[in-house]
Amino acid sequence: MRKTLLPLMFAVALLTGCGSPVLNPVTGQTERSVMSEQDEVAEGAKAHQQVLQEYGVVKDAKVQAYVTNLGQRLAKLSHRDHLQWHFTVLDSPEINAFALPGGYVYVTRGIMAYLQSEAELAGVIGHEIGHVTARHGAQRATRQQDAGLGVLAATLLGAVLESQGMSGAGQLASQASQTAAAGYIASYGREQELQADGLGAEYLARNAYNPRNMVRVIGALRDQERFAVDQARAAGRAAPAGSSWLSSHPSNDARLQQINQLAAQYQGSYSDEGRERYQQVLRGLTFGDSAEQGLVRGQNFYHPGLGIALTAPSGWQIQNDAEQLALFSRAGDAALLVQVAPARAGNTHDEVIRSLLKPSQGNTQRLNLNGLQATRFVGSRATAQGQSQSLDVTLVSGPKNTIYVLRPVARNAGVLRSAGGALAQAQGSFRPLSAAERAAAKPWTIKTVAYPRGGFTELARPSPLPSAEQQLRLINGYYSGGEPKLGQLVKVVE
Repeated sequence: MRKTLLPLMFAVALLTGCGSPVLNPVTGQTERSVMSEQDEVAEGAKAHQQVLQEYGVVKDAKVQAYVTNLGQRLAKLSHRDHLQWHFTVLDSPEINAFALPGGYVYVTRGIMAYLQSEAELAGVIGHEIGHVTARHGAQRATRQQDAGLGVLAATLLGAVLESQGMSGAGQLASQASQTAAAGYIASYGREQELQADGLGAEYLARNAYNPRNMVRVIGALRDQERFAVDQARAAGRAAPAGSSWLSSHPSNDARLQQINQLAAQYQGSYSDEGRERYQQVLRGLTFGDSAEQGLVRGQNFYHPGLGIALTAPSGWQIQNDAEQLALFSRAGDAALLVQVAPARAGNTHDEVIRSLLKPSQGNTQRLNLNGLQATRFVGSRATAQGQSQSLDVTLVSGPKNTIYVLRPVARNAGVLRSAGGALAQAQGSFRPLSAAERAAAKPWTIKTVAYPRGGFTELARPSPLPSAEQQLRLINGYYSGGEPKLGQLVKVVE
Protein backbone atom coordinates (compact mmCIF):
# COMPACT_ATOMS: atom_id res chain seq x y z
CA MET A 1 0.00 0.00 0.00
CA ARG A 2 1.78 3.09 -1.19
CA LYS A 3 1.53 6.48 0.39
CA THR A 4 -0.57 7.87 -2.45
CA LEU A 5 -2.41 4.74 -3.61
CA LEU A 6 -2.94 6.00 -7.16
CA PRO A 7 -4.52 3.32 -9.36
CA LEU A 8 -2.77 2.65 -12.61
CA MET A 9 -5.54 4.33 -14.60
CA PHE A 10 -4.36 5.60 -17.92
CA ALA A 11 -6.15 7.95 -20.25
CA VAL A 12 -8.29 6.38 -22.93
CA ALA A 13 -7.48 7.68 -26.39
CA LEU A 14 -9.91 6.85 -29.17
CA LEU A 15 -8.05 6.95 -32.45
CA THR A 16 -10.58 7.20 -35.23
CA GLY A 17 -10.32 6.05 -38.79
CA CYS A 18 -9.11 2.86 -40.37
CA GLY A 19 -5.42 3.59 -39.93
CA SER A 20 -2.62 4.41 -42.32
CA PRO A 21 0.22 2.38 -43.84
CA VAL A 22 3.35 2.53 -41.64
CA LEU A 23 6.74 0.92 -42.24
CA ASN A 24 7.76 -1.50 -39.49
CA PRO A 25 11.49 -0.87 -38.94
CA VAL A 26 12.13 -4.43 -37.73
CA THR A 27 10.42 -6.40 -40.47
CA GLY A 28 10.85 -3.83 -43.24
CA GLN A 29 7.23 -4.42 -44.18
CA THR A 30 4.39 -1.93 -44.42
CA GLU A 31 1.53 -2.53 -41.99
CA ARG A 32 -1.74 -0.76 -41.39
CA SER A 33 -1.65 1.10 -38.09
CA VAL A 34 -3.92 3.43 -36.14
CA MET A 35 -0.86 4.94 -34.42
CA SER A 36 1.80 6.95 -36.17
CA GLU A 37 5.24 7.34 -34.61
CA GLN A 38 4.15 10.76 -33.34
CA ASP A 39 1.14 9.12 -31.68
CA GLU A 40 3.40 6.52 -30.04
CA VAL A 41 5.70 9.18 -28.60
CA ALA A 42 2.80 11.35 -27.40
CA GLU A 43 0.92 8.51 -25.71
CA GLY A 44 4.10 7.17 -24.14
CA ALA A 45 4.98 10.58 -22.72
CA LYS A 46 1.53 11.00 -21.15
CA ALA A 47 1.51 7.54 -19.61
CA HIS A 48 5.11 7.94 -18.39
CA GLN A 49 4.04 10.56 -15.86
CA GLN A 50 1.37 8.26 -14.49
CA VAL A 51 3.82 5.36 -14.20
CA LEU A 52 6.15 7.58 -12.16
CA GLN A 53 3.25 8.61 -9.90
CA GLU A 54 2.12 5.05 -9.40
CA TYR A 55 5.43 3.37 -8.73
CA GLY A 56 7.91 6.05 -7.79
CA VAL A 57 11.54 5.82 -8.82
CA VAL A 58 14.59 4.48 -7.04
CA LYS A 59 16.23 7.48 -5.41
CA ASP A 60 19.76 6.35 -6.14
CA ALA A 61 21.47 8.36 -8.87
CA LYS A 62 24.13 5.68 -9.29
CA VAL A 63 21.56 2.98 -10.08
CA GLN A 64 19.52 5.20 -12.40
CA ALA A 65 22.62 6.35 -14.32
CA TYR A 66 23.87 2.78 -14.70
CA VAL A 67 20.59 1.51 -16.15
CA THR A 68 20.19 4.58 -18.36
CA ASN A 69 23.68 4.22 -19.81
CA LEU A 70 23.19 0.51 -20.46
CA GLY A 71 19.81 1.11 -22.05
CA GLN A 72 21.07 3.91 -24.27
CA ARG A 73 23.91 1.71 -25.55
CA LEU A 74 21.43 -1.00 -26.47
CA ALA A 75 18.95 1.44 -28.02
CA LYS A 76 21.67 3.11 -30.10
CA LEU A 77 22.20 -0.18 -31.95
CA SER A 78 18.49 -0.99 -32.23
CA HIS A 79 16.12 -0.59 -35.18
CA ARG A 80 14.85 2.77 -33.90
CA ASP A 81 17.97 4.56 -32.73
CA HIS A 82 16.44 7.93 -33.65
CA LEU A 83 13.86 7.82 -30.85
CA GLN A 84 14.47 9.75 -27.64
CA TRP A 85 14.77 6.79 -25.28
CA HIS A 86 14.02 6.89 -21.53
CA PHE A 87 15.10 4.21 -19.03
CA THR A 88 13.82 4.22 -15.44
CA VAL A 89 14.32 2.00 -12.39
CA LEU A 90 11.02 1.84 -10.52
CA ASP A 91 10.83 1.60 -6.74
CA SER A 92 8.99 -1.70 -6.66
CA PRO A 93 9.87 -5.15 -5.27
CA GLU A 94 7.85 -6.79 -8.06
CA ILE A 95 9.76 -8.92 -10.56
CA ASN A 96 8.88 -6.81 -13.57
CA ALA A 97 10.02 -4.94 -16.64
CA PHE A 98 7.84 -3.31 -19.26
CA ALA A 99 7.82 -0.73 -22.03
CA LEU A 100 5.58 2.01 -23.39
CA PRO A 101 5.42 3.01 -27.05
CA GLY A 102 7.67 5.86 -28.03
CA GLY A 103 10.82 4.73 -26.20
CA TYR A 104 9.92 4.42 -22.49
CA VAL A 105 11.45 1.36 -20.79
CA TYR A 106 11.15 0.40 -17.12
CA VAL A 107 12.81 -2.17 -14.86
CA THR A 108 11.99 -2.62 -11.19
CA ARG A 109 14.58 -2.91 -8.47
CA GLY A 110 12.83 -6.20 -7.74
CA ILE A 111 13.87 -7.79 -11.02
CA MET A 112 17.40 -6.40 -10.69
CA ALA A 113 17.91 -8.24 -7.39
CA TYR A 114 17.41 -11.63 -9.08
CA LEU A 115 19.79 -11.03 -11.99
CA GLN A 116 23.48 -11.92 -11.78
CA SER A 117 25.23 -9.72 -14.32
CA GLU A 118 25.09 -6.69 -16.54
CA ALA A 119 24.60 -8.99 -19.52
CA GLU A 120 21.44 -10.48 -17.97
CA LEU A 121 20.05 -7.02 -17.28
CA ALA A 122 20.88 -6.11 -20.86
CA GLY A 123 18.82 -9.11 -21.96
CA VAL A 124 15.78 -7.85 -20.03
CA ILE A 125 16.17 -4.30 -21.35
CA GLY A 126 16.83 -5.53 -24.88
CA HIS A 127 13.61 -7.54 -24.80
CA GLU A 128 11.66 -4.44 -23.80
CA ILE A 129 13.40 -2.30 -26.41
CA GLY A 130 12.27 -4.93 -28.90
CA HIS A 131 8.63 -4.27 -28.02
CA VAL A 132 9.12 -0.63 -28.93
CA THR A 133 11.21 -1.12 -32.06
CA ALA A 134 8.75 -3.68 -33.47
CA ARG A 135 5.86 -1.28 -32.75
CA HIS A 136 4.04 -3.84 -30.62
CA GLY A 137 2.07 -1.15 -28.82
CA ALA A 138 0.75 0.23 -32.10
CA GLN A 139 -0.02 -3.30 -33.31
CA ARG A 140 -2.05 -4.04 -30.19
CA ALA A 141 -3.92 -0.76 -30.61
CA THR A 142 -4.72 -1.63 -34.22
CA ARG A 143 -5.78 -5.14 -33.27
CA GLN A 144 -8.11 -3.81 -30.61
CA GLN A 145 -9.75 -1.39 -33.00
CA ASP A 146 -10.22 -4.25 -35.46
CA ALA A 147 -12.14 -6.02 -32.69
CA GLY A 148 -14.54 -3.08 -32.65
CA LEU A 149 -13.46 -1.81 -29.25
CA GLY A 150 -11.80 1.50 -30.02
CA VAL A 151 -8.18 2.05 -29.04
CA LEU A 152 -6.96 2.35 -25.47
CA ALA A 153 -3.86 4.42 -24.99
CA ALA A 154 -0.38 2.97 -25.10
CA THR A 155 -0.25 1.80 -21.51
CA LEU A 156 -3.06 -0.66 -22.12
CA LEU A 157 -0.88 -2.21 -24.73
CA GLY A 158 2.34 -2.58 -22.78
CA ALA A 159 2.41 -1.43 -19.19
CA VAL A 160 -0.68 -3.14 -17.82
CA LEU A 161 -0.31 -6.45 -19.64
CA GLU A 162 3.35 -6.72 -18.72
CA SER A 163 3.68 -5.05 -15.33
CA GLN A 164 0.56 -6.68 -13.92
CA GLY A 165 0.83 -10.01 -15.72
CA MET A 166 -2.00 -11.52 -17.71
CA SER A 167 -4.43 -10.56 -14.96
CA GLY A 168 -3.89 -7.01 -16.18
CA ALA A 169 -5.76 -7.81 -19.37
CA GLY A 170 -8.86 -8.76 -17.45
CA GLN A 171 -8.59 -5.77 -15.14
CA LEU A 172 -8.14 -3.40 -18.02
CA ALA A 173 -10.98 -4.90 -20.00
CA SER A 174 -13.22 -4.47 -16.99
CA GLN A 175 -12.24 -0.82 -16.63
CA ALA A 176 -13.19 -0.23 -20.24
CA SER A 177 -16.32 -2.41 -20.08
CA GLN A 178 -14.81 -4.63 -22.75
CA THR A 179 -14.40 -7.93 -20.88
CA ALA A 180 -14.99 -10.05 -23.98
CA ALA A 181 -11.83 -8.70 -25.59
CA ALA A 182 -9.41 -9.58 -22.79
CA GLY A 183 -8.39 -13.00 -24.05
CA TYR A 184 -8.18 -11.81 -27.64
CA ILE A 185 -5.78 -9.00 -26.77
CA ALA A 186 -3.75 -11.07 -24.32
CA SER A 187 -3.11 -13.94 -26.73
CA TYR A 188 -1.95 -11.49 -29.36
CA GLY A 189 0.50 -10.06 -26.85
CA ARG A 190 2.02 -13.48 -26.24
CA GLU A 191 2.87 -13.79 -29.91
CA GLN A 192 4.74 -10.52 -29.68
CA GLU A 193 6.82 -11.75 -26.75
CA LEU A 194 8.55 -14.32 -28.93
CA GLN A 195 9.59 -11.66 -31.40
CA ALA A 196 10.85 -9.49 -28.53
CA ASP A 197 12.94 -12.44 -27.32
CA GLY A 198 14.59 -12.64 -30.71
CA LEU A 199 15.22 -8.90 -30.80
CA GLY A 200 16.64 -9.01 -27.28
CA ALA A 201 19.12 -11.69 -28.36
CA GLU A 202 20.02 -9.64 -31.44
CA TYR A 203 20.62 -6.46 -29.44
CA LEU A 204 22.79 -8.40 -26.98
CA ALA A 205 24.96 -9.68 -29.81
CA ARG A 206 25.23 -6.22 -31.38
CA ASN A 207 26.59 -4.96 -28.04
CA ALA A 208 29.05 -7.86 -27.56
CA TYR A 209 26.98 -9.61 -24.88
CA ASN A 210 26.38 -13.33 -25.20
CA PRO A 211 22.79 -13.84 -26.45
CA ARG A 212 22.57 -16.88 -24.16
CA ASN A 213 21.94 -14.41 -21.37
CA MET A 214 18.35 -14.37 -22.59
CA VAL A 215 18.19 -18.03 -21.56
CA ARG A 216 19.77 -17.28 -18.17
CA VAL A 217 17.19 -14.56 -17.50
CA ILE A 218 14.29 -16.90 -18.18
CA GLY A 219 15.90 -19.58 -16.00
CA ALA A 220 16.38 -17.14 -13.12
CA LEU A 221 12.79 -15.95 -13.27
CA ARG A 222 11.46 -19.49 -13.58
CA ASP A 223 13.35 -20.31 -10.38
CA GLN A 224 11.76 -17.30 -8.72
CA GLU A 225 8.30 -18.57 -9.62
CA ARG A 226 9.19 -22.09 -8.51
CA PHE A 227 10.36 -20.69 -5.16
CA ALA A 228 6.99 -18.97 -4.70
CA VAL A 229 5.17 -22.22 -5.46
CA ASP A 230 7.42 -24.21 -3.10
CA GLN A 231 6.86 -21.72 -0.28
CA ALA A 232 3.09 -21.77 -0.77
CA ARG A 233 2.96 -25.56 -0.72
CA ALA A 234 5.14 -25.74 2.39
CA ALA A 235 2.70 -23.40 4.15
CA GLY A 236 -0.35 -25.30 2.92
CA ARG A 237 -1.49 -22.49 0.65
CA ALA A 238 -2.55 -22.50 -2.97
CA ALA A 239 0.22 -21.74 -5.44
CA PRO A 240 0.21 -18.01 -6.28
CA ALA A 241 -0.89 -16.87 -9.71
CA GLY A 242 1.78 -14.19 -9.52
CA SER A 243 2.31 -10.90 -11.31
CA SER A 244 5.93 -11.37 -12.27
CA TRP A 245 7.59 -10.54 -15.55
CA LEU A 246 6.95 -14.12 -16.71
CA SER A 247 3.23 -13.97 -15.97
CA SER A 248 2.56 -12.13 -19.20
CA HIS A 249 5.07 -14.12 -21.22
CA PRO A 250 4.86 -17.58 -22.79
CA SER A 251 7.05 -19.19 -20.13
CA ASN A 252 6.90 -22.78 -21.34
CA ASP A 253 9.47 -25.26 -22.61
CA ALA A 254 8.78 -24.29 -26.21
CA ARG A 255 9.82 -20.71 -25.47
CA LEU A 256 13.06 -21.82 -23.83
CA GLN A 257 13.77 -24.07 -26.78
CA GLN A 258 13.24 -21.17 -29.17
CA ILE A 259 15.52 -18.87 -27.15
CA ASN A 260 18.23 -21.53 -27.17
CA GLN A 261 17.90 -21.84 -30.94
CA LEU A 262 18.04 -18.08 -31.39
CA ALA A 263 21.12 -17.73 -29.19
CA ALA A 264 22.90 -20.55 -31.04
CA GLN A 265 22.69 -18.57 -34.28
CA TYR A 266 25.12 -15.96 -32.95
CA GLN A 267 28.82 -16.76 -32.93
CA GLY A 268 31.30 -14.42 -31.35
CA SER A 269 33.64 -13.72 -28.49
CA TYR A 270 31.62 -12.78 -25.44
CA SER A 271 34.00 -12.56 -22.50
CA ASP A 272 32.80 -9.69 -20.31
CA GLU A 273 29.49 -10.41 -18.61
CA GLY A 274 29.85 -7.39 -16.32
CA ARG A 275 29.23 -9.41 -13.15
CA GLU A 276 31.46 -7.35 -10.86
CA ARG A 277 30.14 -4.04 -12.22
CA TYR A 278 26.60 -5.25 -11.69
CA GLN A 279 27.22 -6.39 -8.10
CA GLN A 280 28.77 -3.03 -7.30
CA VAL A 281 25.61 -1.25 -8.52
CA LEU A 282 23.37 -3.54 -6.46
CA ARG A 283 25.19 -2.83 -3.18
CA GLY A 284 22.92 -0.80 -0.95
CA LEU A 285 19.84 -1.28 -3.15
CA THR A 286 16.63 -1.86 -1.18
CA PHE A 287 15.46 -5.47 -1.22
CA GLY A 288 11.77 -6.25 -0.79
CA ASP A 289 9.42 -3.66 0.66
CA SER A 290 10.46 -0.04 1.08
CA ALA A 291 9.57 2.37 3.86
CA GLU A 292 7.67 4.53 1.36
CA GLN A 293 5.40 1.63 0.41
CA GLY A 294 5.13 -0.08 3.80
CA LEU A 295 6.99 -3.12 5.09
CA VAL A 296 5.85 -6.63 5.95
CA ARG A 297 7.78 -8.08 8.86
CA GLY A 298 6.49 -11.49 9.87
CA GLN A 299 2.83 -11.09 10.82
CA ASN A 300 3.15 -7.30 11.08
CA PHE A 301 2.72 -4.53 8.54
CA TYR A 302 4.41 -1.19 9.22
CA HIS A 303 3.96 1.96 7.14
CA PRO A 304 6.22 4.76 8.43
CA GLY A 305 4.94 7.25 5.85
CA LEU A 306 1.31 6.76 6.80
CA GLY A 307 2.09 6.17 10.47
CA ILE A 308 0.00 2.97 10.80
CA ALA A 309 0.51 -0.69 11.66
CA LEU A 310 -1.55 -3.90 11.50
CA THR A 311 -1.01 -7.50 12.58
CA ALA A 312 -2.28 -10.53 10.67
CA PRO A 313 -3.76 -13.46 12.64
CA SER A 314 -1.57 -16.54 13.02
CA GLY A 315 -1.34 -18.45 9.74
CA TRP A 316 -2.66 -15.51 7.70
CA GLN A 317 -0.62 -13.75 5.04
CA ILE A 318 -0.07 -10.08 4.24
CA GLN A 319 -0.16 -8.86 0.64
CA ASN A 320 0.86 -5.27 0.05
CA ASP A 321 -0.27 -3.99 -3.35
CA ALA A 322 -0.37 -0.52 -4.85
CA GLU A 323 -4.14 -0.15 -4.47
CA GLN A 324 -4.69 -1.88 -1.14
CA LEU A 325 -3.34 -3.90 1.74
CA ALA A 326 -4.83 -7.38 2.16
CA LEU A 327 -4.60 -9.66 5.18
CA PHE A 328 -5.85 -13.00 3.88
CA SER A 329 -6.49 -16.43 5.36
CA ARG A 330 -4.27 -19.47 4.86
CA ALA A 331 -6.75 -20.88 2.34
CA GLY A 332 -7.03 -17.52 0.60
CA ASP A 333 -10.83 -17.55 0.87
CA ALA A 334 -11.22 -14.64 3.31
CA ALA A 335 -9.43 -11.33 3.72
CA LEU A 336 -9.46 -7.93 5.34
CA LEU A 337 -8.93 -5.26 2.69
CA VAL A 338 -7.49 -1.90 3.74
CA GLN A 339 -7.59 1.09 1.40
CA VAL A 340 -7.11 4.84 1.65
CA ALA A 341 -10.26 6.82 0.92
CA PRO A 342 -9.54 9.34 -1.86
CA ALA A 343 -9.57 12.95 -0.73
CA ARG A 344 -12.45 13.74 -3.08
CA ALA A 345 -14.66 11.27 -1.15
CA GLY A 346 -15.01 13.70 1.74
CA ASN A 347 -13.52 14.89 5.01
CA THR A 348 -15.78 13.00 7.43
CA HIS A 349 -16.79 9.37 7.80
CA ASP A 350 -20.40 10.12 6.88
CA GLU A 351 -19.32 11.94 3.71
CA VAL A 352 -17.08 9.04 2.67
CA ILE A 353 -19.88 6.54 3.31
CA ARG A 354 -22.29 8.51 1.15
CA SER A 355 -19.88 9.16 -1.74
CA LEU A 356 -17.98 5.85 -1.84
CA LEU A 357 -20.50 3.27 -0.65
CA LYS A 358 -23.68 4.96 -1.93
CA PRO A 359 -25.86 2.96 0.46
CA SER A 360 -29.60 2.60 0.10
CA GLN A 361 -30.07 1.85 3.79
CA GLY A 362 -28.05 1.03 6.89
CA ASN A 363 -26.84 2.06 10.34
CA THR A 364 -23.64 3.55 11.69
CA GLN A 365 -21.85 2.82 14.95
CA ARG A 366 -19.15 5.10 16.36
CA LEU A 367 -16.08 3.26 17.65
CA ASN A 368 -12.66 3.84 19.14
CA LEU A 369 -9.99 1.69 17.52
CA ASN A 370 -6.73 1.82 19.50
CA GLY A 371 -7.22 5.53 20.12
CA LEU A 372 -8.40 6.27 16.57
CA GLN A 373 -11.88 7.52 15.69
CA ALA A 374 -13.77 4.84 13.73
CA THR A 375 -17.22 4.27 12.27
CA ARG A 376 -18.76 0.94 11.34
CA PHE A 377 -21.46 0.96 8.67
CA VAL A 378 -23.73 -2.05 8.18
CA GLY A 379 -26.37 -1.87 5.47
CA SER A 380 -26.92 -2.43 1.79
CA ARG A 381 -26.84 -0.75 -1.57
CA ALA A 382 -28.34 -1.37 -4.98
CA THR A 383 -26.07 -2.75 -7.70
CA ALA A 384 -26.16 -1.57 -11.31
CA GLN A 385 -28.41 -4.55 -12.02
CA GLY A 386 -30.86 -3.44 -9.33
CA GLN A 387 -29.94 -6.19 -6.87
CA SER A 388 -29.31 -5.60 -3.17
CA GLN A 389 -25.69 -5.91 -1.98
CA SER A 390 -24.77 -6.18 1.70
CA LEU A 391 -22.27 -3.75 3.16
CA ASP A 392 -20.12 -4.09 6.28
CA VAL A 393 -17.38 -1.48 6.25
CA THR A 394 -15.36 0.26 8.94
CA LEU A 395 -13.82 3.69 8.42
CA VAL A 396 -10.88 4.80 10.57
CA SER A 397 -9.33 8.26 10.88
CA GLY A 398 -5.59 7.67 10.96
CA PRO A 399 -2.65 10.03 11.36
CA LYS A 400 -2.31 13.00 8.99
CA ASN A 401 -6.11 13.26 8.56
CA THR A 402 -6.20 10.18 6.37
CA ILE A 403 -9.38 8.11 6.32
CA TYR A 404 -8.99 4.35 5.84
CA VAL A 405 -11.64 1.94 4.59
CA LEU A 406 -11.52 -1.55 6.15
CA ARG A 407 -13.64 -4.19 4.48
CA PRO A 408 -13.92 -7.90 5.37
CA VAL A 409 -14.51 -10.10 2.30
CA ALA A 410 -14.87 -13.84 1.75
CA ARG A 411 -15.65 -16.37 -0.96
CA ASN A 412 -19.19 -16.82 0.35
CA ALA A 413 -21.36 -16.04 3.35
CA GLY A 414 -20.43 -19.28 5.12
CA VAL A 415 -16.71 -18.58 4.92
CA LEU A 416 -17.32 -15.01 6.07
CA ARG A 417 -19.08 -16.28 9.19
CA SER A 418 -16.42 -18.89 10.02
CA ALA A 419 -13.61 -16.37 9.52
CA GLY A 420 -15.42 -13.69 11.51
CA GLY A 421 -13.24 -14.01 14.61
CA ALA A 422 -9.96 -13.76 12.70
CA LEU A 423 -11.27 -10.90 10.60
CA ALA A 424 -12.28 -9.00 13.74
CA GLN A 425 -8.83 -9.68 15.19
CA ALA A 426 -7.15 -8.32 12.07
CA GLN A 427 -9.34 -5.24 12.04
CA GLY A 428 -8.81 -4.67 15.75
CA SER A 429 -5.04 -4.58 15.20
CA PHE A 430 -5.22 -1.36 13.13
CA ARG A 431 -3.22 1.14 15.17
CA PRO A 432 -0.91 4.15 15.06
CA LEU A 433 2.72 3.19 14.53
CA SER A 434 4.57 3.19 17.85
CA ALA A 435 8.11 4.46 18.33
CA ALA A 436 9.41 0.90 18.70
CA GLU A 437 7.60 -0.19 15.53
CA ARG A 438 8.93 2.79 13.63
CA ALA A 439 12.45 1.79 14.66
CA ALA A 440 11.77 -1.77 13.45
CA ALA A 441 10.43 -0.55 10.11
CA LYS A 442 13.77 -0.44 8.34
CA PRO A 443 14.14 -1.68 4.77
CA TRP A 444 16.51 -4.51 3.93
CA THR A 445 19.41 -3.84 1.58
CA ILE A 446 21.64 -5.92 -0.68
CA LYS A 447 25.29 -6.45 0.26
CA THR A 448 28.05 -8.63 -1.18
CA VAL A 449 30.32 -10.95 0.80
CA ALA A 450 32.81 -13.69 0.06
CA TYR A 451 31.22 -17.13 -0.13
CA PRO A 452 32.20 -18.97 3.09
CA ARG A 453 33.11 -22.58 3.75
CA GLY A 454 29.77 -23.07 5.49
CA GLY A 455 27.98 -22.15 2.27
CA PHE A 456 24.48 -20.74 2.12
CA THR A 457 23.66 -22.40 5.45
CA GLU A 458 26.24 -20.20 7.14
CA LEU A 459 25.10 -17.09 5.29
CA ALA A 460 21.48 -17.76 6.26
CA ARG A 461 22.07 -17.72 10.04
CA PRO A 462 22.22 -13.92 10.49
CA SER A 463 19.89 -13.17 7.56
CA PRO A 464 16.55 -11.43 8.27
CA LEU A 465 14.93 -13.17 5.30
CA PRO A 466 12.26 -15.83 5.84
CA SER A 467 13.40 -19.18 4.38
CA ALA A 468 16.77 -17.47 4.24
CA GLU A 469 18.88 -20.27 2.75
CA GLN A 470 16.44 -20.81 -0.11
CA GLN A 471 16.12 -17.08 -0.77
CA LEU A 472 19.88 -16.57 -0.77
CA ARG A 473 20.27 -19.40 -3.25
CA LEU A 474 17.56 -17.79 -5.34
CA ILE A 475 19.03 -14.29 -5.54
CA ASN A 476 22.44 -15.75 -6.37
CA GLY A 477 21.24 -18.05 -9.15
CA TYR A 478 21.66 -21.38 -7.33
CA TYR A 479 18.10 -22.30 -6.43
CA SER A 480 18.16 -25.27 -8.79
CA GLY A 481 21.45 -26.52 -7.32
CA GLY A 482 25.18 -25.96 -7.39
CA GLU A 483 27.46 -23.79 -5.27
CA PRO A 484 29.62 -20.71 -5.84
CA LYS A 485 33.37 -21.05 -5.56
CA LEU A 486 34.90 -20.47 -2.13
CA GLY A 487 35.62 -16.75 -1.77
CA GLN A 488 33.45 -15.75 -4.74
CA LEU A 489 31.40 -12.61 -4.09
CA VAL A 490 27.71 -13.40 -3.50
CA LYS A 491 24.69 -11.32 -2.60
CA VAL A 492 23.24 -11.27 0.90
CA VAL A 493 20.45 -9.21 2.46
CA GLU A 494 20.88 -7.26 5.69
